[in-house]
Amino acid sequence: MKITFRWYGEDDPVTLDKIRQIPCVTGTVTAVYDVAPGKVWPRESIARLKKLCNDNGLEMEVIESIPVHEDIKLRRGNYREYIDNYKENIRRVAEAGVKCVCYNFMPVFDWTRSRLDQPLPDGSTALVYHTEDVAKMDPTKLALPGWDASYSPSEIKELIDAYKELGEEGLCSTAKWPDYDESKCVDDEIEIAVQVNGRVRDRFTVPADIEAADAIARAKELDKVREFTDGMAFIKELYVPGKLVNLVVKPQ
Repeated sequence: MKITFRWYGEDDPVTLDKIRQIPCVTGTVTAVYDVAPGKVWPRESIARLKKLCNDNGLEMEVIESIPVHEDIKLRRGNYREYIDNYKENIRRVAEAGVKCVCYNFMPVFDWTRSRLDQPLPDGSTALVYHTEDVAKMDPTKLALPGWDASYSPSEIKELIDAYKELGEEGLCSTAKWPDYDESKCVDDEIEIAVQVNGRVRDRFTVPADIEAADAIARAKELDKVREFTDGMAFIKELYVPGKLVNLVVKPQ
């Protein structure tokens, strides 16, 4: 078992050096917080999060969460594009070594609290939910803590109206959990490396089911590869499926 701690990024008053002091905590639960739902997370942002964690002796263990765009939940507009972007984000955090990604399909409000800084007897603070406070609120004029930056009042009203029209039976969150299909977990394309005399000279993307001859031919045409092979004699050509093309050359 690994013990991790939630970190809300560089603006979090609970800094990484403080988290590192918590006994037994070895990693963080974090996310890219400055990219709108439905957009692709820049690799640079993911890499920065990982580096900041590592520099403080912590691992970036869990992503919580990659937001699910409301159009996906409502199956409208550009939902297919947002699904593709979501899948790309999963790939990108996986590239950074993350093996656990959290998400949810709750409509509009993936969490609700009436206060984010409720004082406790020991002097610490906590998130709290008081039903009587929330009951007094008009959901179309929402002012819940933490949500002002997520949606404008007009956007919230439009979403609530859309979910009312959809009805409870149409919600993704009430649908049957899909059956696991291993064939859907296979990438159509893969990235492979190209070695020349034992050193990686380039990487390129190919269809996952590419034939060895085609992979080798395409590798030979890469500009960065040709810098080391033009005018040379090919002694060995090898394709390791899904991993690399290995070329061995010597002067003619």
